[in-house]
Amino acid sequence: MTSLSRARLIAILVPNLLLWGAIGSQYIGHLVPCEMCMWQRWPHVAAIALALVAIALRGNPPASRGFAGLAAVAILVSGAIGVYHAGVEYHWWAGPARCTSQGFTSIADLMAAKPVMCDVPQWTLFHVSLAGFNAIVSLIAGVAILSLVARRVR
Repeated sequence: MTSLSRARLIAILVPNLLLWGAIGSQYIGHLVPCEMCMWQRWPHVAAIALALVAIALRGNPPASRGFAGLAAVAILVSGAIGVYHAGVEYHWWAGPARCTSQGFTSIADLMAAKPVMCDVPQWTLFHVSLAGFNAIVSLIAGVAILSLVARRVR
């Protein structure tokens, strides 16, 4: 298997696994996604579309390489959003006021809105939230894809 084939495989599998894992945790695990959780999903959707184009263009290696690289960038964007979201959950920095507890000035405001808080993780494993896992996996996968895309067959 060539490095480009590996890049395309990672580019299609990783965002699918992460996206369907998030959807599964929502509909099977009954975790309600916050606004920032939803932000992380859209780059994965884009990465899947770009990876499908890369696969369709496998007969044209330069074009396929370009689309696999773009898929990697989309995956990295989701990872960056995951880092930001995890930082909000750990209270390392402030998140958007509309989905954090800081955005409400009274209990009445909070009760009227009933939002899902972005700064409160609904699930963790070893103190790592779903946003944290998305960040870790996405950043590793994005870098791996870019590394594989940069290799040229001699």
